[in-house]
Amino acid sequence: MLAAITFLFCIFLGRFFYIQLIWEDELHYRALDQWTREIPVHAGRGRILDRNGVLLAGNVAQYGIFARANAVEDAESSAELLSSLIGQPYEDVLKKLTDRTRSEISIVRRTEKETVEQLAAHEIKGVYYARNDARFYPYGSLAAQVIGFTAFDRSGTTGLERFYNEYLAGESGEILFETDLVGVDLEGAAAAYLPATDGLDLRLTIDSRIQALAEDVMARALEEHSAKAARAIVLDPMDFSVRAMVNLPSYDLNDVPRDDLDTLNALSRNCLVSDIYEPGSTFKIVTAAATINEYLKGNPDAIPPNRIFSSARTRTVDGTTIKCWSDHKNGKHANQTLAEALNNSCNPCFVDIALALGKQCFYDYLSAFRFGRATGLDFSGEAIGMLLPGSTIRDCDLARIGFGQTIAVTPLQLACAAASAINGGNYYAPRLVSEICSADGAVREKLNATLVGHTVSPEASAMLSGMLEGVVRDGSGKKAYIEGYRVAGKTGTAQKYENGAIAQGKYVSSFLGYFPADRPAYLALVIVDEPQGGYYGSTVAAPLAKEIFEGIIKIMDLSPREA
Repeated sequence: MLAAITFLFCIFLGRFFYIQLIWEDELHYRALDQWTREIPVHAGRGRILDRNGVLLAGNVAQYGIFARANAVEDAESSAELLSSLIGQPYEDVLKKLTDRTRSEISIVRRTEKETVEQLAAHEIKGVYYARNDARFYPYGSLAAQVIGFTAFDRSGTTGLERFYNEYLAGESGEILFETDLVGVDLEGAAAAYLPATDGLDLRLTIDSRIQALAEDVMARALEEHSAKAARAIVLDPMDFSVRAMVNLPSYDLNDVPRDDLDTLNALSRNCLVSDIYEPGSTFKIVTAAATINEYLKGNPDAIPPNRIFSSARTRTVDGTTIKCWSDHKNGKHANQTLAEALNNSCNPCFVDIALALGKQCFYDYLSAFRFGRATGLDFSGEAIGMLLPGSTIRDCDLARIGFGQTIAVTPLQLACAAASAINGGNYYAPRLVSEICSADGAVREKLNATLVGHTVSPEASAMLSGMLEGVVRDGSGKKAYIEGYRVAGKTGTAQKYENGAIAQGKYVSSFLGYFPADRPAYLALVIVDEPQGGYYGSTVAAPLAKEIFEGIIKIMDLSPREA
């Protein structure tokens, strides 16, 4: 019995200890909630800054006014005063002040500081106000699909506002007033203040100067080519940090078209991350990287870079005839090496490469370059692309993948794959945010580059880069050439499909390039969707990449020796 009594005593003592010490704060808050009414103290939402500290998303001071009908003493006169202050009809305000079905009702969500100062001077019983800042975007539409926007409650809805909402939102506080059972404030009662914790700031990898430059170039392209869309991505190929993401047409973040959901969904979508397309000849960078790497590894099936390809204009695989875009009237493609095949963008040569590597080997490279899965970008809604299962593809499918058909990728996937192919073979997880900071600038969390894997050897990468420099110097990418600067890249012109068939007259023009060729610092993928008139990547997209590169050279003040 003594043992039982001791055991029960220990249980009671433990429970007493738990209630008095561990559970104390929660019980105190529960008791407080029973005989108090609270005024919210909203946390300041964290800012979004570019890599140089330029403000891209901030807050402007606004206030919300609300009421508790049970505590309102003179509804008619209060409604009259409020109506004159906030510009709402008297009848609407009176209805709210006399609505006793709810303990609290919003009079106006957002109003100016001058209004609440006048309200405070009149001290209307049962009417309260609280600061409720509104989100503000100083540059309007700049990087709109990347930054995203917030809902009326200031929670992130799209873009980085949504992905990093946990950091940006902060934690709201309260001012607690003692009241009676029906919610009327007690005279002389003290107020309790629970402070808010402001959200943290994001410092992006994006450079607002490069972003603005790329948007300006692509906006002119959208208009000049009467295109359906114009997009571009600029990243640092050495660590995959994003410098710019352009999706046009766009919209103003300060004037979100919330009343038209179809328009809003179309304009707010980051198509560089969430949409897929057949890349066409820009994908030949990946195929070339694979065969060069296999050749250097000693694979006897790999076609050596200096081997002469057959000059035949077509290849027939599984009964499917694949043609070269050129008519060969002048024998332009006769007796070409891999470098010349890249210059001329000859599809049959890349058919030969893919078939020579074989399904297993080629698919191993597609996996290493992360096609068919997410890149790991810190952004919601990333698509994984479309890659046929290796067990189901035929030789004719493999042949077409070799030159960028029968495979669908996101622009981000393609840009990252090319960056890995020319940076020495390192594949990083791309990122949009580099640091998470407090308002005083102190770094709370640093998001460093994360190496995901390796794709090709440094030797293969260097050999490929030399060939791609030749494409800009001597081949289809000549319109991206900049005198004194070592620019490299590859053009692409892909047909579009609708309902499983080729859509006549609809093309995607693209160019994937970078500089300097021997020390890559800036890589850009430019895409023009359904340009009218000319549609070749060499004539539509390559000049746009040149403009972006020239703008970067000017912004960063790069001399030919540096670039």
